[in-house]
Amino acid sequence: MLYLYDGALDVPKILREWYEQEEGSNYGAYIPFVGTVRDEDGIEGLSFDIYEPILNSWFEAWQARAKERGAVIKMAHSRGDVLLHQSSYIAAVFSPKRRVALEFIDEFVEDFKASAPIWKYDLKGGERIYALDRSTAIKGSGILK
Repeated sequence: MLYLYDGALDVPKILREWYEQEEGSNYGAYIPFVGTVRDEDGIEGLSFDIYEPILNSWFEAWQARAKERGAVIKMAHSRGDVLLHQSSYIAAVFSPKRRVALEFIDEFVEDFKASAPIWKYDLKGGERIYALDRSTAIKGSGILK
């Protein structure tokens, strides 16, 4: 349940859709995480490139982990430009127990920041500038310039 969108995410719509998809599933916990573009360093927003084959494999591994714990994970991310105070990332865990959902969302979001093949660019003065200082090399890639 990986969803990719062009531009900013419609948070209320996506969260409502996910809730409606799972409302009859007898989960006791629904823990969403919403990432928003912050106003920092004079940026006008962020822009994102995604390498979908690796992202799909990465996410499938997380879905398998969730299933082992009786949970479901969903994720939405933006492609392209997202302006200040708009959302580029949403993740949510549905689980029978709150502790599983709380721990899983934390693990998932941290690994996402470290491992997902998504490249971030600052939008400044009408330019798209690679955000090297806020980037993390993908494990085993050997490339980050």
